[in-house]
Parts: sequence; C-alpha cells; structure tokens
Amino acid sequence: MRGLGPGLAARRFLPLRLPARPQRPPGPRLSSGPAAVGAQERAMDEFLRRAVPATPPYELREKTPASAEGQCADFVSFYGGLAEPAERAELLSRLAQSFGVDHGQVAEQSAGVLQQREQPREAAVLLQAEDRLRYALVPRYRGLFHHISKLDGGVRFLVQLRADLLEAQALKLVEGPHVREMNGVLKGMLTEWFSSGFLNLERVTWHSSCEVLQKVSESEAVHPVKNWMDMKRRVGPYRRCYFFSHSSTPGEPLVVLHVALTSDIPSNIQAIVKECPPSETEEKNRIGAAIFYSISLTQQGLQGVELGTFLIKRVVKELQKEFPHLGTFSSLSPIPGFTKWLLGLLNSQAKDHGRNELFTDSESKEISEITGGPINETLKGFLSSNEWVKSEKLVRALQAPLMRLCAWYLYGEKHRGYALNPVANFHLQNGAVLWRINWMADLSLKGVTGSCSLMVNYRYYLDETATNSVAYLGSKNIKASEQVLSLVAQFQKNSKL
Repeated sequence: MRGLGPGLAARRFLPLRLPARPQRPPGPRLSSGPAAVGAQERAMDEFLRRAVPATPPYELREKTPASAEGQCADFVSFYGGLAEPAERAELLSRLAQSFGVDHGQVAEQSAGVLQQREQPREAAVLLQAEDRLRYALVPRYRGLFHHISKLDGGVRFLVQLRADLLEAQALKLVEGPHVREMNGVLKGMLTEWFSSGFLNLERVTWHSSCEVLQKVSESEAVHPVKNWMDMKRRVGPYRRCYFFSHSSTPGEPLVVLHVALTSDIPSNIQAIVKECPPSETEEKNRIGAAIFYSISLTQQGLQGVELGTFLIKRVVKELQKEFPHLGTFSSLSPIPGFTKWLLGLLNSQAKDHGRNELFTDSESKEISEITGGPINETLKGFLSSNEWVKSEKLVRALQAPLMRLCAWYLYGEKHRGYALNPVANFHLQNGAVLWRINWMADLSLKGVTGSCSLMVNYRYYLDETATNSVAYLGSKNIKASEQVLSLVAQFQKNSKL
C-alpha cells in the first residue's frame, strides 16, 4: 500500500482486493509478425462488428434492440480479458475510427434540412428534419456506451475504460481526431451520469469502515499518508474529510477533500499534517478558518468531470451548518510544475551565452558566491534536489527572486488565456482569490523538488465567488491580493522573459 507504514494493514486496514480480469473469451489476440498482426486486426474488426449494436432507424430510436444487452456484455467480457495496454488501445482506436458517425447519413439529413428551409412549410416539418440530423450526428459507439451503462457495473466499467483511453493517449499508443472525439463523447456522458444530483456526500471518521479508510489513504496524492496514526489524525479533532460517492456505487470514494479547522489561515503545510491538534476535544471558539489542504480524484476515468468544484461547495455548506460562525475559507495548495518551469527558464538562459534576465545583478552576485559558480548552471543542480534548503544563506538569497517568479508563474503564465498551473486554474474557476504565496511552506521532498518549497492560499470569499468565476471564465481576469500583485510588479521590474 502506497505511503502506509508496516503496521497499518495489520492494525486497522484490510488489503484491497481488485477483481480479477475475466477470462478472455475466444477472440483476437495481438502477436508479433506482419501477417499475424494483419490477421488479428481483421479479427478484431470482425469482433467489433458483432459486438457493437447497430444504430436503430430514426423511427425506432427510442427502442432498445433485443440483441443489445448480449452484445454489450460480450464487449465488456472481451475487453476485460485484454491484459496489455497496447491491446486495449488497439481495440479502442478501432472502435473510434470505424464506429463513429455515418457521414453519408449526415450529408443526407443535412440536405433535408436545407431543403425544408428553402421551402416554407410548417415549423414541425423543419424541426423534425433537424431532429433527424441530430440523430445522424450521434456516433455509433455512443449507443454501445449507453447500453453498457445499463448493465450491472456498467458505469464503473466505462469509468475504467476512459481511464485506459487517457493512459493510452498519454503513452502515445493511440492518437488522432477520432480518438479525441470518442474521449469527448464519453466524458460528456460521464458528466451527465455524475452530476451533483446523483452524488452523495459522506464524511470519513476513524469509525468509518476499514475499506473506506484504506481507499481514502491510498488516494491521497497531495500529501501521502505515512502510517495509521497519521490517518487517524487526518480524520480526528480539528480535521474533516469528505468524499463524494455515486448512487450506483455507495461508499466508493470518487473525489476526496481534506479540511483543517484552524484559528487563521496557515502559511505552511507542516502545521497541518505534522503538528498535533491543540486538544482531543474541539473547542468551537478556537475555529476561525476552514482550510482545504488536499483534494484528490480516486478515479482517473473521471478527469475533467466537474466533481471537485461541487465537493467544495457542498462541504462549505456542511461546515456552515456545523459552525454557523465560520466565515473564512481558503486552500493551502501546492504549486506543481513551478520548479520544472523555472528549470526550463534557467536552461534556456544558460544556452544563450549565460544570459541572466531572472535575477538582479546583486542577487546574481550573492547567489553565485554561495553556489560557487555561474548562477544558471549551479542553480539548476541545486533546485533539482532538496539539498539547497539546508543552506540558510541560499534560502535567504533565493526568497525574494523565487517569490516574485512564482507570483508571475501563477498570475502571468497562461494556457489559452487561463492560468497555466492546473491547481490555480481549478480554484480560479471556482471564484477563489489568488491570495498569498508562502515561502518555505512545504519542506517535504515533493514540496521542495516540485515547487521550491512554495505553497499558495486561494481564498474563497463566499459573496464574491460567483462574480470572480464569471470574470475569470468569461474575461480571463484573475482576482489577486495586494501581496501577489506587488510580487508581480517586482517581477515585471526586475525580471524579463
């Protein structure tokens, strides 16, 4: 079990047993050799033609074909027997390319719509022509997914199938517009099935089931759980842990949120995950802020499905019921990608004849004296490890430049006009304010090597979140505090990109 101490399974947790893949039914199997591969590809195509239900005629669109259930069960069984990622990727690629939209039907129905527009008739005639066109635009594999969702465990299967598809895309096993389109279609279907009305909010305590505690601990991707005492602390006094489950799989965590109840907004994660709470019994007058310090998705197939946003909103309401006086809500978030971005800048400037446009002359001189060499080259080595935080002089010398560089990374670096950093983009979409950047906030190996020890608070002013969200999503405006804007101004004055 990842991140868990040796005594954990014996004392509190049970081993998680994943269901074995079903035995492969007779069907194609990839092997080596051009002739064998060609024959297997043809066999795979033949299997898909048998297993993917045909799209019913428009007049029968609301009827389920009698053979659909059996065909979909065969597909699920066969896919479950594919042990290799390359095999699953090949099947999904062929499904995307050969069982999408019937372009002939689209052209025919488009012509029908244009004809109805040119010949004024009753509105109902034109509306039906448009409905026929919409029906023709539905890819055939969408019908397969729809019928699979009706099977026992079908939705869970589709979540795993999309996880496999995303993994295959990341590994470049499948590429192209057809695969991207199928991913989009499946994501849209999952978004409907996992809308907030179908989700159950559940709180985790030390008295929750062993299985739930284990799944929550294993899913913790931000600050790994070290042992059973660590897990007990994270669900104990002055802490809250919630997750969403789906109505089809009650008790199964989909996305998990960890909250710390503190007197004010902390500036480092050590105060939350390492220090013991002030007492075993909560005193409400000591609770002035709720800090969202970790949110983790447990099902990779639900990437892009808006679960985290809904979870934060529901948890805020839950906490307000429990603590009516509570008015301060904030995250304490990592900054994944900052070190990688910074190393990329240092590398490019080192190649450009030692050009230095990130640090002032005095900063460069001080850092070079400490590191004993050219700033770009030596810093790349130091920042790639966690050794530099052991040098008080280097920590002091790097604080000002790295703080302003981080502020620019979060505020100024964009992807299609939105924040490049995925965590920043998530909270800003929710309407939070880029509130405070914290130095020496995460001294773990992951925190130092991933974000140079920096963390950031995204603060949720509840009466402003809707306005901020609209401004960010619509006009791409980032709401930031005076501290952050001051650091951005320092960057613009002292650094150049």
